[in-house]
Amino acid sequence: MIRLLIALIALFSVASPGLAQGQNRIAASLVAEHQSPAPASTVMLAIHMVPQPGWHGYWQNPGGAGYAPKFKWTLPKGISAGAVRYPVPHKLVAIGVMNHVFEGEHAWLVPISFAPDIAPGTALPITLELEYLACTDEICLPQRAALSTSLTVDTAGGSKADPRFDVWRKALARPLGTQGTFQNSDGIFRIALPLPASVAINEPWFFSATQYALDDAAPQRFWRDGDRLVIEAKAGEAMQLNALEGIIQTRDGEGFAVSLKAGAVARGGDELGTANISIILLAIGGAILGGLLLNIMPCVFPIISLKALSLARAGGDERTVRREAWAYAAGVTLMCIIMGGAILILRQFGVALGWAFQLQDIRIVFLLFLLGIIITASLGGWLPLRGFAGGHSLAEKGGTTGAFWTGALAAFVATPCTGPFMAAALGAAIVLPPLAGMAVFAGLGLGMALPFILLAQMPVLRNRLPKPGAWMVTFQRWMAVPMALTVVALGWLIWRQTGWAGFGLALLHGFALYALCVLLARKDTGLSMWFLMAALAFTTLSGGGLLTANKIQQVDLPLAGERFSAARLETLRKADKPVFLYFTADWCLTCKINEKTAIETDRVRKAFNDKGVVVLVGDWTHGDTAITRFLESKGRNGVPLYLAY
Repeated sequence: MIRLLIALIALFSVASPGLAQGQNRIAASLVAEHQSPAPASTVMLAIHMVPQPGWHGYWQNPGGAGYAPKFKWTLPKGISAGAVRYPVPHKLVAIGVMNHVFEGEHAWLVPISFAPDIAPGTALPITLELEYLACTDEICLPQRAALSTSLTVDTAGGSKADPRFDVWRKALARPLGTQGTFQNSDGIFRIALPLPASVAINEPWFFSATQYALDDAAPQRFWRDGDRLVIEAKAGEAMQLNALEGIIQTRDGEGFAVSLKAGAVARGGDELGTANISIILLAIGGAILGGLLLNIMPCVFPIISLKALSLARAGGDERTVRREAWAYAAGVTLMCIIMGGAILILRQFGVALGWAFQLQDIRIVFLLFLLGIIITASLGGWLPLRGFAGGHSLAEKGGTTGAFWTGALAAFVATPCTGPFMAAALGAAIVLPPLAGMAVFAGLGLGMALPFILLAQMPVLRNRLPKPGAWMVTFQRWMAVPMALTVVALGWLIWRQTGWAGFGLALLHGFALYALCVLLARKDTGLSMWFLMAALAFTTLSGGGLLTANKIQQVDLPLAGERFSAARLETLRKADKPVFLYFTADWCLTCKINEKTAIETDRVRKAFNDKGVVVLVGDWTHGDTAITRFLESKGRNGVPLYLAY
């Protein structure tokens, strides 16, 4: 009865003067990601929808009222349109009826495939007749739009991509990849989805793509059972189904597209609601443990050695040790929060970023390279640097300040090393509510600082610290060795990203900075941090732009591998080919150690060749957005990641 009433309201709205005529209440346009596609390629089209304030449109299953959009394509010979991909819809309840709607500006994406025999230079006009419904809280108006665009075939296929597509793709439901199961019995519709436990869920809801499969307005219940999510809802009026598709919303505006087959589904696990708290606590605990383990990772030790040296100088002075330890903890935690917050904020604007994004910018790598040279020279005794390695002011205000900035530097350099427990925790931080996500990032910093906090709070540990003495000079000199190795690693990264020309440029600037610092230090007992910061800023600005211009976008791949693309992976999987896929980055020391010791070996190469395994390599050195999106779909937000199909 309610559906009939709403349909009559829509019918009379069309007949009302001044409502059915005039411009559409939801403006539609057809946009191509690339204007010059290559033969045998696929280009994404967007049906860009811009509602007027107060108006909304409908998903492919409109819910208890409304109707789905209708598409009528007119395509030239040699091209075909794929299935429409929608963003995650919103729930809208009106007079007891659940509607699945889109509110605000949004886009539906459609892949367009081109035949391999289309001649270059061919103009391809594409026309779409679109019918859809626009509604407010009071009225509904059927809409029509004749949309068109024209593409020109180009062998190179090198037209610039429309940057809005990254924003629109981010709003789409990500493919879950693994099939789920559903059971319709005694009026209860139960679904089991293979959703990894690392994927955090907030405000869950299952949107069925088949109208009337579920009672859309009825409440839904959710259980977590390890890597399985169980959903219960009231069954709808649809006849017996053998297959079902839909979207599981994991948080408002985000979710996974799922495919289901009929089968038995058992309830189990913890019902969500209370389980959300346990998921957040589990993610924070994983971040703390992951941060603690980072202290023994190769990329972190050179930095934390500075803090160990300052605490050794403080000896048994309880007040100094506590002050410096907590200052160090504050620096580590604040830097983790700042970097995590930057990721969460920028992602809201459609920028595809992941953990360690700072090392995807060659200018940041160059800055760390220069800073590493200065720290190495200071530890080695070749450059007096007040408040950092000189030792005299560490027990005063300068010691607390130095401890804080040492912690910030440790977090900034160390976090790219995604260690055990970190991957799942940071992946969860991205999909958790913002405050919970920030708590996970803070937990990472807390874990890194935990050894020094324990020193500050436990006298039995502080009493084991060595007494200050002449041995400290030798210890400081030895600490220059791991710092120098870090400089070598950063120099190698610059070479990988810019070639020999860029590496030579970085060395020239490094020696120039060192010479400048030596000259400045001669006029005083040591080089102050203000002079150092000014010199670093000047050198980074003068050389960073030149290095960016020399940046190399492609690098040689090991194991005769292919560059990763989601399309290539899908092709190989459809052909039932065994695939080994791994994601790496030149700045990820953990990745490189794993590759040299366990992947890029003769034994592995022979095994892959014998079994016909295709190797795909995702190089995230420059922050490829396609790789970032794929990592997210696997519940990860950093490298390394290894997958076998």
